[in-house]
Amino acid sequence: MNIKNKYHNLSKINQLFLPALAVVITISIVRFPDEAFNAAVNGLDVWFTIVLPALLPFFIGSQLLMGLGVVHFMGVLLEPFMRPLFNVPGAGSFVMAMGLASGYPVGAMLTGKLVKRKLCNTWEAERLMSFSNTADPLFMVGAVAVGMLKDVRLGTIIALAHYISTLILGFLMRLYARNKEITPPPATYGPQQGIILKATRELIRARKEDNRPFGKLLGDCIRDSVNSLLLILGFIMLFSVVIRIVTVAGLINIVSPFVETILKVFGFDSSLAPAVVSGFFETTIGCQLASNASAPLSQRVIMVSSIIAWSGLSVHFQVMSMVSDTDIKMAPYVIARVIHAFLAGLITYIMITMPVGSFESLVIPAFAMSPSTTSESWMYIFKISTQVFVLLLILVLFAAIITHLIKSLNIIGFKVVKK
Repeated sequence: MNIKNKYHNLSKINQLFLPALAVVITISIVRFPDEAFNAAVNGLDVWFTIVLPALLPFFIGSQLLMGLGVVHFMGVLLEPFMRPLFNVPGAGSFVMAMGLASGYPVGAMLTGKLVKRKLCNTWEAERLMSFSNTADPLFMVGAVAVGMLKDVRLGTIIALAHYISTLILGFLMRLYARNKEITPPPATYGPQQGIILKATRELIRARKEDNRPFGKLLGDCIRDSVNSLLLILGFIMLFSVVIRIVTVAGLINIVSPFVETILKVFGFDSSLAPAVVSGFFETTIGCQLASNASAPLSQRVIMVSSIIAWSGLSVHFQVMSMVSDTDIKMAPYVIARVIHAFLAGLITYIMITMPVGSFESLVIPAFAMSPSTTSESWMYIFKISTQVFVLLLILVLFAAIITHLIKSLNIIGFKVVKK
């Protein structure tokens, strides 16, 4: 009874907290209308300049491929690769590739789609979402390294640390709920049939189950993508306003001394405290404050890397909205973000000790541009995003074929039989 009463009391507190928070935000907006308006406009500018052209091709293309059955095809081929490494179905390879290249919240959106299509269960989805919902290289290299830190070579360090820590996190998350049931491989035809034939039959079966004409499928993908992007716009604008109001009201100054104490324990400069507080809510603002801090360059880069890995409450709420109609729990995702932030900061610390010039040859020119409000910048980001999407699809299909060929090799060995 005591435990039930505690849960009941916590539920009551949550029910009262959210309305109270909404009232406080509303009063703050009325109290600081100019600041709230400017923050909302800045959020809209970030969405239109960076988020919309970068995510639109991935939102439409990924949902279209899922409706056509291509994801089911790849799921059969890449099951032998994804299951041992990350303890997720083969279809998770498509989600991982799209999520790592396009940025959040594409990984969460596609994970939710897999659950709805019964290509993975809730436990597998929680593992997959924890490491497939990452930042995109255009943001890390272009917006952060070039636009904020003014050194494109630092973008290579941040991006490599981000993706290396992501793969480590994915390997660690395979231990989460490892004794739970797994989704059986999608193709269960005769053992004499080749895996390519099994994958093709799974594609045809998925297309028949979907049964939408191509025109309707394309229209549904565009409508769902636009609705999701507008939802993301709402979150970006909301948190831009919240952070600005919190700053103007002086709440950050109240929290900063406590954060400064923690930073000093780990040897970080106290000027990074505002970046930590703002980055807790929103990534872009946190990275901007960290890059402008008076701390040494190495500390600024480490903090930026950790903030990007954490991704901010703004992205967390975007993820929550993408999986709200499934049984996926958010707790494993949030814990994974904390681990990711620590791993990304640690790997950045190791890499930053190396000469920065050694990373110059790894810079990809396509990502080394700072987004602006011009139409040329918008079209450039859209073009690069589309090209990356097509290239990734080809690479994933190529990896699937290579995995199949390696698995099908007949290697001569010895078998020990117990008598």
